Amino acid sequence: MYDPKPGDRLESLDTPSMIVDLDIMEENIRKLMGILKPTGVNIRPHLKTTKSPILAKKLEEAGAKGGCVAKLSEGEVMAANGFDDLLITCEIVGPAKVGRLVELFRSHPKIQTVVDSEPGATAINDALAASGVEYPIQVLIDLDVGLHRTGTTPELALSLAKHIATLSHLKLIGIQGYEGHLQHLHGREARETECRASMAILVRTANMLRENGFDIEVVTTGGTGTAEFCATTSGITEVQPGSFIFMDSDYRNAIGGFFSHSLTILSTVISKSESERRVTIDAGLKSLTTDSGYAEPKDMPGVTYTPMGDEHGWLSCDDGPDLPIGARVELIPSHIDPTVNLHDFYYAHRKGVIQEIWPVATRGKVQ
Repeated sequence: MYDPKPGDRLESLDTPSMIVDLDIMEENIRKLMGILKPTGVNIRPHLKTTKSPILAKKLEEAGAKGGCVAKLSEGEVMAANGFDDLLITCEIVGPAKVGRLVELFRSHPKIQTVVDSEPGATAINDALAASGVEYPIQVLIDLDVGLHRTGTTPELALSLAKHIATLSHLKLIGIQGYEGHLQHLHGREARETECRASMAILVRTANMLRENGFDIEVVTTGGTGTAEFCATTSGITEVQPGSFIFMDSDYRNAIGGFFSHSLTILSTVISKSESERRVTIDAGLKSLTTDSGYAEPKDMPGVTYTPMGDEHGWLSCDDGPDLPIGARVELIPSHIDPTVNLHDFYYAHRKGVIQEIWPVATRGKVQ
């Protein structure tokens, strides 16, 4: 029976498999902590990247303070596995989801969430009040700082804060603003300039709320592409990088190679063209996402990857090595978060020997 375990070599794995080089991953964590911890801001990594309470705990051991999840269902899994210092960064809307939030919060009162509307805030408050929970949930106002996806405007933030103050089961502790539109902006100077402008909106709004009597303790923001700029902006108290731990080609192309690729998809050559320098591998759309471009073969200059359906991909080898049937190839994902969501396990190794196997615990948790 196929049953990979620690101590096995990577050669024993069936493919496609998602593998993590622990030495590189740990160096990425050290690098991030090295540049951010001296600033004094809290580091609350976004766990929509790793989807793993095991990795959440490793990040906390390295110096992080809690974590973020995008979706309520991710938070349910993380909390059930002993990691509940969580900020849910997407709005909780709709009776089913609000009901689930109430039950999660009842058992895990560290849970925080965001709101960007009076109806959304009221629905959470009323559900908590009706449930018999006696203590308020901590909430942050979600502010639009340029992404135009969610978040209230600076002009409406004060009225929302005043509304929250009338609700017995919500406690306003801070403000969140995510500049997601800047994460992959090429050019360090341009990215920093635009980021500082977004941070000015966020900090100015936080200060305005304080001037009106609100105790804004948390000002949270940032991602892998902007965290260093956010962390050195006066008034920011917390940053939310996520992809740095594994990286992908889209981030590398935007921000450079400070963080290295620790995660790859291991694949096998299963067929070979007789007429062209091209082979077919067993990794297609069900193994690698394409929304940010195609994956890249690792350490194989002159070889390009093209998906050829759900289960297959081409490697074109016009300027690269002649790959035989059975050869193993590692591919660097173009977008790490959704690629991880396609796999059940991480196989974490050192120098080709599997050390740990981690379930992708929040795979498919989109609610």
